[in-house]
Amino acid sequence: MSLIKPFRGLRPTAGRAADVAAPPYDVLSSEEARVRAAGKPWSFLHISKPEIDLPPETDPYAPEVYAKAAENLGKMIQAGVLAQDDGECYYAYRLTMGKHVQTGLVAAACVTDYDSNRIRKHEFTRPDKEDDRVRQIEALNAQTGPVLLAYPGSARADDLLARASAGTPDADVTADDGIRHTLWVVRDAELIAAIGAAFDAMHALYIADGHHRSAAASRVAAARGRAGSSGYFLAVIFPHHEMKIMDYNRVVKDLNGLSETDFLARLTGAFKVEAAPAAVHPAQPGEFGLYLPGRWLRLTIKPELIPATDPVARLDVSLLSDHLLGPVLGIADLRRDKRIDFVGGIRGLGELEKRVNSGEMAVAFALHPTRMEDLMAVADAGEVMPPKSTWFEPKLADGLVSHVLD
Repeated sequence: MSLIKPFRGLRPTAGRAADVAAPPYDVLSSEEARVRAAGKPWSFLHISKPEIDLPPETDPYAPEVYAKAAENLGKMIQAGVLAQDDGECYYAYRLTMGKHVQTGLVAAACVTDYDSNRIRKHEFTRPDKEDDRVRQIEALNAQTGPVLLAYPGSARADDLLARASAGTPDADVTADDGIRHTLWVVRDAELIAAIGAAFDAMHALYIADGHHRSAAASRVAAARGRAGSSGYFLAVIFPHHEMKIMDYNRVVKDLNGLSETDFLARLTGAFKVEAAPAAVHPAQPGEFGLYLPGRWLRLTIKPELIPATDPVARLDVSLLSDHLLGPVLGIADLRRDKRIDFVGGIRGLGELEKRVNSGEMAVAFALHPTRMEDLMAVADAGEVMPPKSTWFEPKLADGLVSHVLD
């Protein structure tokens, strides 16, 4: 089986992309989705967050929610808002956020290669979230939320994507958040074959975001005997060097019984601690910003504490946990400890100041973004990253292309 293959995408008909495109299902609460979809009958949120069309007290995992998703999808197809391409295609997909531009490929990725770890993971999954995605796929008989993948450096693939994204796009939407989503349908048989060959030559692809969606696709494929299109899952694959990872910062409710003076004194064993005149955006790995009410400090991990070869232990998120959050603040389990919360870098350092100055939190930590090369090294080693290690921006849109199963 090929690593990727073209497919007959289900997508908005001409002039409908702006009506349909929606944020990913997992970045909005049900209430936020209800507000965003108000007055937008064709928003894909009616499929990805169908509880918005049911009473507010409805359990988002209730059977009627998945049934509503299928009903809404059927209505959009019947109304001619969505239609499936006649032939198997690839799709070039460009995201533009300010000056940042990344161009990738929408394709069906092979479940067998996911199962064998040629499509590599770096996170654990939760059974309840997998179950949710399995039910959604089964209800729709389609995969509607793409998995975000990265491919390692390939000049050949980059060149082919440049060819695929030339000319007039088939869809061009600027979302409410200012992110531009541009899509080209790749129908040329020669170009399709060349793209497939370029990707088949790659030793691996890497999951950036979408571990639960890919795991759910694997479960559905196993249940269906990997027959036909069920042996593949919807993915958007970008060159790793174009992908943008933002910082994923931490805020903590208390100082574990320490005064500020004692807390800072405890840090000097592992860090160089310096006062900072302004908010600290860490300029390099091993550097951290620390915010206490009314003041910023810069922390720099002592070089001898950075492991030379362990791809997980040398991550900044691990260094902060191993040398500060755990031993000083007593936070050993980032997944379950209610004293810690996480703030995506898209919100800026002002959000850290706000949450500390309000008294909600006692201290905040700004981190340098994890690098794609670090993510890939962890995946290559068969390891997993600590929770909340990466925050990818810009986000993919739901609804621009979906993968219908046989």
